[in-house]
Amino acid sequence: MKKLLIIFIAFLSSPCAVFAQTNVAEFIDDMLVLGGNFSQPAAEAAGYQASAGWFSSAIPLDKWDFRISVHGNALFVPSEKKKFFLSNSDLKVLKINESENAVLPTAFGGSSSVYLSGEVYFNGALISEPSFPAMEGINRSYVPHAFVQAAIGVSAGTEVTVRAMPEVTIDGVAASTYGLGIKHNLSQYFGYSYPEDFQLAFGASYSKLIVGYEFDPIGAADVVELDKIDVDANLFMGELIGSKKWGLFEAIVAAGAMNSQFSYTFGGRGEVDLVNAEVDKIEDSKIQFKGDVGFNLYFSQLRVSTMLTAGEFFNANLGLHVSI
Repeated sequence: MKKLLIIFIAFLSSPCAVFAQTNVAEFIDDMLVLGGNFSQPAAEAAGYQASAGWFSSAIPLDKWDFRISVHGNALFVPSEKKKFFLSNSDLKVLKINESENAVLPTAFGGSSSVYLSGEVYFNGALISEPSFPAMEGINRSYVPHAFVQAAIGVSAGTEVTVRAMPEVTIDGVAASTYGLGIKHNLSQYFGYSYPEDFQLAFGASYSKLIVGYEFDPIGAADVVELDKIDVDANLFMGELIGSKKWGLFEAIVAAGAMNSQFSYTFGGRGEVDLVNAEVDKIEDSKIQFKGDVGFNLYFSQLRVSTMLTAGEFFNANLGLHVSI
């Protein structure tokens, strides 16, 4: 009887026993932890990229005046946004090889020598022993892109702007954006209606930004391997804009807030649908604040604008505007 009890206890404690834990769901949770930390700084940066260049003066266009603008944009990435800290306590199945803690790259970071591994069971059977390196980022300190805008003046000191950027790919990152902005002059209500007066305006915008990043496959070949993250961002911004013109020169300052709503879709092989069914665990809505400072130079029908945006990220914008 004692011998049978020992055999039964050994059977229950065996990792291959039918009563052993199935940990596929926990493994998927680990993949979401890695994917979420990897992509989060890029999603945060999207708010600053999308908010740049919408309004470069508090002076509105006259009714039915039309303006075309071409913008070059550069997002500067702080060093702390290029990495994230990971501990084994953050994971359920995977473990960092030969360490309890590690610093891993985000989407803005570079390569890493850190490996993760674990054992995946299903109904007591060992189905996979994944071992893979940390995801590799684009290894850039700045991210450039360009877009085109068109604005038209409507009644009551109001200007409407539309923006579009077809999909472009830089360092394996594919991005596209479009949006709508509205600016309304407030100085007209206080008797400051001349362009040379200090001008105050309120601007609001909505941007849709879609970003896709492909990377070397990570995960377990027999369960799920991920090799792509798509970020779909809805970005709302409101800001106060102040400007003062002296002849051909105009200074501008602005302060605003953005609400960024992100959704993620992973691509890969295996049970990717299970990952995407759980992806709402890392989806987020975030409020961010920013300040802008810049200037304009006027040349007849042409205007050149520069703008520096400061917040969690820094963004520089250069615009060429043609009034028609």
